[in-house]
Amino acid sequence: MAIGDGGIRVGGVGTGAAERPQRRGAFQGLHISASGLSAQRLRVETAGENIAMAGTRNADGTAYRRKVVELRPVEFSDALDAASRADAPGGVEVARVYEDAAHGQMIYDPAHPDADENGMLDVGNVNTLDEMMDLLDARRRYDANATVFDAMKAMLRRATQL
Repeated sequence: MAIGDGGIRVGGVGTGAAERPQRRGAFQGLHISASGLSAQRLRVETAGENIAMAGTRNADGTAYRRKVVELRPVEFSDALDAASRADAPGGVEVARVYEDAAHGQMIYDPAHPDADENGMLDVGNVNTLDEMMDLLDARRRYDANATVFDAMKAMLRRATQL
């Protein structure tokens, strides 16, 4: 994963059209599936990090905030116009990874060094059940992309044997 000028690139998929190599013909299906695999892998990693960090505190004493992965389709606005061309866009890219600003659960613990003047302590906004659901969703989507990738590979292999 690398930070580019236009956003985050995952698996070689960037946010700018100039950064993206053109995929033509049959190999475009592999590219679309590969971008989905990379994006879902990042979602799995982020959900795992959120679960691991639930209830912990940062070095500055603040509660760990849940990280969220936001995805978007590649060049969705041009997809209909380009659908008939060989270099039609496709796939998914990571728009951004950000900290969820929602307030976390507050508990009363006046003895804790990070408690506020009223003795209330923010324990973070990570809900382990929600993270497990995100993890399962990302895994199923990853599996679906892997199935499509394997099917495309098999079709290309058979096409070369004709």
